[in-house]
Amino acid sequence: MTTNGTHPPVSAPQPLAGLRVLDLATLFAGPMAATLLGDYGAEVIKVEHPRRPDPSRGHGPAKHGVGLWWKVLGRNKRAVTLDLSRPGGRATLLRLAATADVVIENFRPGTLEKWDLGWAELSAANPRLVLTRVTAFGQFGPYAHRPGFGTLAEAMSGFAALTGEPDAPPTLPPFGLADSVAGLATAYAVLTALAARERTGAGQVVDMAIIEPILAVLGPHSTWYDQLGHVQERTGNRSANNAPRNTYRTADGHWVAVSTSAQSVAERVMRLVGRPELIEEPWFATGVDRAAHAEVLDEAVGAWIASRTRDDVLAAFEKAQAAVAPVQDVRDVVTDPQYRALDTVTTVDDPELGPLRMQNVLFRLSSTPGAIRWCGRPHGADTDAVLTELGLTAAELRALREEGAL
Repeated sequence: MTTNGTHPPVSAPQPLAGLRVLDLATLFAGPMAATLLGDYGAEVIKVEHPRRPDPSRGHGPAKHGVGLWWKVLGRNKRAVTLDLSRPGGRATLLRLAATADVVIENFRPGTLEKWDLGWAELSAANPRLVLTRVTAFGQFGPYAHRPGFGTLAEAMSGFAALTGEPDAPPTLPPFGLADSVAGLATAYAVLTALAARERTGAGQVVDMAIIEPILAVLGPHSTWYDQLGHVQERTGNRSANNAPRNTYRTADGHWVAVSTSAQSVAERVMRLVGRPELIEEPWFATGVDRAAHAEVLDEAVGAWIASRTRDDVLAAFEKAQAAVAPVQDVRDVVTDPQYRALDTVTTVDDPELGPLRMQNVLFRLSSTPGAIRWCGRPHGADTDAVLTELGLTAAELRALREEGAL
């Protein structure tokens, strides 16, 4: 990982060093949680089917036949293969689990039990184990056994109903939003269970339903409905809670986003765009009332921005201490001076593809930083090394291969 003067050296001790995680999951929340743990020093062993690798290896663009998404999602993980449905695979997984702190899986409820690898068997092998189960709908309830992906969570949670223009269809995100939010929540859940283990000495089961974390980040919609019968409608880029809040086109064809969540910022914006008289309107005093007059405010701000270039708009907003940002695509992101200062998109050397740029670890720790030690490894690249470290002999490895378990 590249570093600069603001980063501690990558050789510094990592906070999760000594933690062993078995990542049995695929697509995408469970594996992302394991990646986040690996970024801060956990030893993550990615367990894939010998003949059906994690589908993320084939998702999205590839270079020289190597999937680029996997390079990010599989980073800091050792790659092994095991067919858990075969006796040898089951026995080997139990041996691995006895050495692990965490197992992350996303099979449909009952699948591990079908292979005699449920909580009863895993906890018998390791009473301190945290079994983390990530599924679309959770381990129980009427939908528990349905197949599901993050898209369904984005639809069910209310996210899609809130997203888009008022007169347009509900809008789904063009990336794995619900899975990503669930991945973050799962990493938090794992660390919470491990903190409890420090007090009790015992592991437990984490039940993560992908439909729930995205609902949590939508805010108090359930409470608003419960107490007021209020159902928020689609407002496009506007907000129901403040205005002006929108995207506006500049004279040179770019777009900028403006937010005025704070009253003082809203007042600065109106002075900047030459409409200070609007501040004196009775409705300007609260965000909700400003939102009810968004047409007036958007016309004032939009007209001012439309007559200036993006650089001039950004400079004027910065001088006025008003909140603005350019609407950037990935080409802008990788050259943005703030992201560059933070090393948010860093460079990692990869044996297959050479220098490779990707998102850096999620946050900076001053004494025990995270690090990207390597990118996603080839399918099964570490099988022999990991299982030999576990104590399996060459003869046992041959037998497992003959059985089809590796």
